[in-house]
Amino acid sequence: MPNETEAPTSAEARGPEAYDLVISRAYVFDGRKALTGLYDIAINGSEIACLSAERLSGRQEVDAAGGWVMPGLIDTHIHFYDVHAISDPDSMRAFEENELPGKLGSFLDHGVTTIKSVGDPAGAILHTRAQIAAGTLRGPRLLATGPGITGRDGHPAATVFSNNPWARERWTGEVDSVQQIRDLVHHLADLKVDAIKLLSEGACTHAGGPKYLWQNPAFPGNVELERLPVDLLRAGIETGHDRGLRVTVHTTQQAAAREAVEAGADGLEHGVTVEPLTDHSLIDLMLERGVSYTPTLWIDDAHPDARGNLKKVAEAGVSIALGSDTFSGPGLFGANTLEEAELMVAAGMTPTQALAAGTSGASRQCVRPDLGTVAPGKRADLLVMNADPTADIGNLRDLSMVILNGRLAVDRRIGLR
Repeated sequence: MPNETEAPTSAEARGPEAYDLVISRAYVFDGRKALTGLYDIAINGSEIACLSAERLSGRQEVDAAGGWVMPGLIDTHIHFYDVHAISDPDSMRAFEENELPGKLGSFLDHGVTTIKSVGDPAGAILHTRAQIAAGTLRGPRLLATGPGITGRDGHPAATVFSNNPWARERWTGEVDSVQQIRDLVHHLADLKVDAIKLLSEGACTHAGGPKYLWQNPAFPGNVELERLPVDLLRAGIETGHDRGLRVTVHTTQQAAAREAVEAGADGLEHGVTVEPLTDHSLIDLMLERGVSYTPTLWIDDAHPDARGNLKKVAEAGVSIALGSDTFSGPGLFGANTLEEAELMVAAGMTPTQALAAGTSGASRQCVRPDLGTVAPGKRADLLVMNADPTADIGNLRDLSMVILNGRLAVDRRIGLR
């Protein structure tokens, strides 16, 4: 068993109090490391009350029987609404009625308790967020940026949505002036989005430089693109920060990544994928400014340098956040998140590092300190596993139970959910 540290035993744990729910006799990955020995985890309401090496009493008790407990997984980069199928109000309605509930449930079924949408129509995704929060729709906790903000004719407006003008208007926010990007960020902040996503590139150079062809095997055709001008990039980041929102930036080249970090970005979506990361001062700058790196290998693993670049930044100590870039079509929502964790390990990260990226690292990227850690006072989003995920990342697939907000959401022990 991993033997890194011991969790403190609270005085409260020794009292006669019966908690709402107790998960007993479990090994624990707390979001950063594996704890030594077996623990009981007590939950009151939607929060973790305590961890104890001693036995606890609960009104409801779950025997982990020497299995593992860890925080629910957080996928920080998903696209939820189906960009292939939706092109008008009728197809939007059909998706929401026929596809949306199952896709949300699929995340939970795979142990993903929080998702962050980084490019969906604001009205629709925020309505879905409200339904989940109200309990009228079953699904993981949903965070959302609304549409990704890009330059005029930038990615994904001129790429993914080039032949779908109805969706293009709703899924993307195209701007071509500092005032426009400021106004759009303020508008999204007024709608109460959880963060802002900018798309610096698809990726390419500035106007007047060498041409760049956007190519993605999931979409037909090649498209010439230009990078979001730096004054707009900086204005979008500054306005997001003025409104108290974290701002992450889609990049794929190291020149664009440096430009985003120097402009004040809090995180890089994709990071550097289309070329080797040779600019070590960029890694130093990310460390200095606390910038997170979301590698999205599930979609970017086809690039021969993506894995090596992730290994470099992870070994340097840059904060890594798990994000799969899941979108409707390939794979399965939730299963793609598990594959992302496995690809991170294949790239050279340890299972513990990949688990931290999907829990505490992801919670940091989302600015949700209540998530991603097994500790008193944290949100009771927990997974009960049958085998040790710190020894083999594939054990994430051996899931027994999912607890969301202190309540049993998935129970594979008896085949009920």
